[in-house]
Amino acid sequence: MSGALNLATRGDLELVLTRAFAAPRRLVFAALTEPHLLRRWYGQEGWRLTVCDIDLRPGGAWRFVSRLPDGREIGQRGLYREVAAPERIVKTESWEDWNPGELVTTVLLAEVGGLTTLTEVTVFPSAAVRDMLLEAGLAGGAGESYDRLDALLASAA
Repeated sequence: MSGALNLATRGDLELVLTRAFAAPRRLVFAALTEPHLLRRWYGQEGWRLTVCDIDLRPGGAWRFVSRLPDGREIGQRGLYREVAAPERIVKTESWEDWNPGELVTTVLLAEVGGLTTLTEVTVFPSAAVRDMLLEAGLAGGAGESYDRLDALLASAA
């Protein structure tokens, strides 16, 4: 059975998101890294991933552009620092039209008995940026996005 999103701050700069999915780790990893799958779940309801470029290797770049229901677009980009399929990804992240500094996110996937726990640790450039994004609704947006991922994984099982 899948679970709810758990969110916790750690120290001054980190945010830890944890969510369990009733799916094998290899499938969760694929959903996080393959454009044809990402387009089906990434973002909140009504968002559409219009650009999903991924060069999944250390030093490889990624770029997403999401179109919101009101027509605005949000661009994100970064580089992969580590890729150890299907258990670990470390990547940088920045926004194209807003520059609060670079984030570094580590995604860990652990599978036990067909249940995969995703742990995402993001290190922010400052506590102010982390707290501002939390106040702007990061938890709700991430929760909704991971609910959409959960539905995709359930349909693939």
